Amino acid sequence: MTAAPVPRPVVGADATSCAQGGRIRCRTAAGDGGPLTGRVVVTDVVADRTVLVARVRGAVHDLDVPAAWPSSLYRASFHDHRPEVPRPERDAEHEVWFAVRAARPGAASPVLVSVPFPTWRAYHRAGEPGRSLYYSEQPARAARVPLDAPGGGPPPERWEEPLLRWLHRTGRPVEYCSGFDLDDGAELLAAYRLLVVNGHDEYWTAGMRDGVEGFVRRGGNLAVFAGNTAWWQFRLEDGGRTMVCHRDAATDPLAATDPSRTTVEWSSSPVDRPENAMTGVSFRRGAGAWGEGMAVMGREAYTVRFADHWVFEGTGLADGDAFARGALGYETDAAELDWSLGVPRATGRDGTPRSFAVLATADLGHWRAYGQGGWATMGTMRLGAGSVFNAATINWGRALDDPAVARVTRNVLDRFSEPPAPRWDAVGPAPGLRALAACEGLLFAVARDGTTLLHREPSEQNLPWTPCPPSPGSPDHRLRCLTAPREACPPLPLALLAVTGDDRLVHRAPVAGAAPWVDAGPVPRGTTALAMCDNTLFAVTAHDDTLHHRPAHLPGAAWTALGPAGGATALAVLHARLHAVTPGGLLTRPPVLTGAPFAPFATPVAVPPSAGPLAAHAGRLLLATGDGRLLLATGDGRLLGHPGSMPAGSAREDGRAGQRTTR
Repeated sequence: MTAAPVPRPVVGADATSCAQGGRIRCRTAAGDGGPLTGRVVVTDVVADRTVLVARVRGAVHDLDVPAAWPSSLYRASFHDHRPEVPRPERDAEHEVWFAVRAARPGAASPVLVSVPFPTWRAYHRAGEPGRSLYYSEQPARAARVPLDAPGGGPPPERWEEPLLRWLHRTGRPVEYCSGFDLDDGAELLAAYRLLVVNGHDEYWTAGMRDGVEGFVRRGGNLAVFAGNTAWWQFRLEDGGRTMVCHRDAATDPLAATDPSRTTVEWSSSPVDRPENAMTGVSFRRGAGAWGEGMAVMGREAYTVRFADHWVFEGTGLADGDAFARGALGYETDAAELDWSLGVPRATGRDGTPRSFAVLATADLGHWRAYGQGGWATMGTMRLGAGSVFNAATINWGRALDDPAVARVTRNVLDRFSEPPAPRWDAVGPAPGLRALAACEGLLFAVARDGTTLLHREPSEQNLPWTPCPPSPGSPDHRLRCLTAPREACPPLPLALLAVTGDDRLVHRAPVAGAAPWVDAGPVPRGTTALAMCDNTLFAVTAHDDTLHHRPAHLPGAAWTALGPAGGATALAVLHARLHAVTPGGLLTRPPVLTGAPFAPFATPVAVPPSAGPLAAHAGRLLLATGDGRLLLATGDGRLLGHPGSMPAGSAREDGRAGQRTTR
C-alpha cells in the first residue's frame, strides 16, 4: 500500500551566507511535525547545476560548504523520504537559500554582487497576520520577523536570476554576498572596486547605507540594476537575529530616542535621508504595476536622452531612440526632472546629487491605473571619489537579450570594475567653440563666429548652449580666448577675461545677460591662451611658443617672457596650478615667475587629437573638441597628482609682498 503524501519539510537556517569552507546550520522538521528523514539537494542557482545530494536525519543538519565551491547563490532543497504534497512555489519553506562568499574577498574578481535577502525575508508570507512585514497598511502586519524562521527565499518572479545567470553565461567572474553582510560590511567592501545591486533590493539598514556610501566616496563604484532600491529602512535587533520594520514612526520606539534609525521610508520624517543621495533616484517619483497590472511591463521602453554618454558606447543608439522594451517594472525609480531647456536634468530638490546625468527616461504616468504612476530615470553620477550607475528598474535582467541592454550592462561593469584612470567623458555638445571659461556658477564659451558669447550650467548633463545678449552700444569684439580668476584682484574685478583679435585684454561681468566688455590693456602680440592664478596673468603666444606673465593688479605693467610654453594651445587653472593642452597631452606647472617648464602628471593624461579650449570648474577640467563635444576629465582625482611641490621663486616671492594671495 502506498504511503499517504506528507507536507514538505519545514527548514530554517542560522545565516543567509557563509564563506567558502564555512557552514550553514539548518533546523529541520518533517512537514507533519515529526523528525525529518530524507535528503537535501544543493543547487548552484547561478550555474544551474546540482553540487550536492546528501542524506538528512534529525532536527539539525549542518551544511558544510567545501572550500572548492565557487562564490555564488545556492539553494538547499530538503525532501522527506516519503511522498510529498506539492506546494505552490511562493513562500516555500523546505528550501534554504544562501550566498557563498569568497574566503579571500576580491581574490577572484573585483566585483561583488549583493543578493537582496532582506527584501526576500520582508515579503515572505505576505498578508499573513503576524508573520510578514506585508501588506504595508494591514494593521496585523508584523513589525518584527526572526531571520532564522523557515523560508525567506526569492519570490516566484525571481527578479534577480536573469542578470546573475547572464553574468555566468558571459564568463564574467564575480563574487557574491548576502545583503545582510553589508550591514557591517566596510571591511568586506574594501576588497572590491564595484558593488552590484540587482533586481528588487528594497530594504536597507543604516549600516548598509553608511557602508555602501562610504565605499563609493572612498573610490568604489556602485552599479544598480534594480528598482525600488533602499526604499524602506529596517534595523537588526537581538544580536542580528531579528529584522525590525514598523513602517510607522508612531509605533517605533526609536522615533523618540534615535530618529535617524526609525523604520520608515528613507525619505520620510523623521529620517529625512532620501535614497537619492546614494542611488540618484527614488521610488518616490517612480512607478509600479502590481498584480494583474504587471502585464503592462512588456509594452514599455526607455527613451535615450544622452546618446553620447559612455554608457551608450557601442549601442548605435541616438537621442530619442527607444530601447530596453520589457525592462521597465514591476517597479521603477526616478528623479525630479526639469525639461525647460529641452533636455531633462535633475533638479536636486528631491535629494539627487548635482552630478547626476539623466541618460534615459520613461513616462509611466498611466501606471496609476495599475499601482503607482510616475517615471523611470536611468542615470549616472559621481559620489565622492567613486561613481554610481542606476538602471532604475527591477526587471532590467530580463531585457538582456536586447543587444543595447547587454552592451550598456557590459559598459558599466567594464568601466566600474577597472582600476581608476584619467579619462575624458562627454558631458554635452561643444559646437565649434573657440574659448571656454567658468565663473560664478556658469560655463561660458566663445562661439564659432568669434564674437558671440554663450553660456550653460557646468553640469554633467548634455545641456544646450544659450547666447548671451549683446550689450547695447558695446563693440563686437572678436575673441580668441577666455579665462576667469578665482577672485577679484583690484582694480581688476572678478570677471570674464578675454583676448581680442587686436591683442587687447578685456573683461565683462560673468552674467548670462548683457554686459559690456571693458578694456584692461594690451596682451603679448598673438596671444592664443590666457589664464590667471595667484594674482598673475599668464599668456601663451603660439607663434614663438612662449609663456608670458604680468601682475594682474597693475594694468600698465609690462608683460615678461617666462620661457617655452611647451606647445600649449589652451590654459586653465585648477588646484592653484596652470594646466595646458599640448601635443604631448595635458601638462601642468605651478604659477611661478621662473622658467619652470610644463611637465606631465604622475599618471600621464592624454588629450583627444582635436582638443580645443580648456576650463576648470569645481575641481574638474573641461575640454571642448573640434568634433563638437564638451568633455570632462574623470577618474580618481588622486591620479592627477602634480609632479613635485611648488619650487622657490613663486609669484609671492618675486616682489609682490603687498598683494593679497588667493585662498
